[in-house]
Amino acid sequence: MVPGIFFFIALSAWGVEVVDDAGHIVKLKMPAKRIISLAPYLTEILFAAGAGSTLVGTVNYSDYPKQALQIPRVGNYDNFDVERILALKPDLIIAWQSGNPTVHMERLRNLGLTIYIGEPRVFEDVPRNLERLGRLAGTERTAQQAAAAFRKRYTRLQLRYSSRPTVSVFYEIWNRPLMTVNGEHLISRMMQVCGGRNVFAGLTPLAPVIDLEAVIKADPEAIIASGMNEKSPEWLEHWRQYPSLRAIRGNNLFFIPPDLMQRNGPRILDGAEQVCQYLEQARARRVKH
Repeated sequence: MVPGIFFFIALSAWGVEVVDDAGHIVKLKMPAKRIISLAPYLTEILFAAGAGSTLVGTVNYSDYPKQALQIPRVGNYDNFDVERILALKPDLIIAWQSGNPTVHMERLRNLGLTIYIGEPRVFEDVPRNLERLGRLAGTERTAQQAAAAFRKRYTRLQLRYSSRPTVSVFYEIWNRPLMTVNGEHLISRMMQVCGGRNVFAGLTPLAPVIDLEAVIKADPEAIIASGMNEKSPEWLEHWRQYPSLRAIRGNNLFFIPPDLMQRNGPRILDGAEQVCQYLEQARARRVKH
């Protein structure tokens, strides 16, 4: 066989193609060896897919697993350094469509860099991203195993909690300004799996700013908060100023670390388990009317 023909056949055999969460077809001639992640949760997905060793750059707060702390930084997810990214010579960039600046993303595309958009909006998107990124990085076996484990654990949660009596929930993503999530957010879907109902599911923005009066009017049975700290934020206690709220009368103020709620990677199931357990407590304390 002519050497050039053999090389073409070998290259074709290694070619990979996937469709990302934005519907774009992402093609590589061979598995990526130099990947940059532009969101902490995408870094987590890559490690879970067995592709951690291919990461040559990521953004600040990419701190899980601990190996991620050793990866060079290219800035924040919402203000990264394009020149630094180019200097790292990536063959694949994993991006967050609603979080990374559009102007920077367009510049990277115009420079000819290959970009994969990974933005889970439903639980099923997490294992799909694991499988796709495993294929792009040539770590399919590890990725498939991680995806299967995720699906199995998710199914167990659904079977155990989704048919439980409904608990109305307000999730406080931040306090100044007061922010929550709508029904399209993965956090809202997490509530549904646990038999919860997001009182602001009907709002249009993915992470809407609301006012105090709206929460009081919605009168949730439980309030779950995260924030930036690993300890219960002081602003969770703020709600005790409103003793007429059902969440206060039932003593249903709950804190879950933000990494388990606001990063759409495999650990989202750790957050879901905590949500489910808290809503079970709320049911047990149910205030009779």
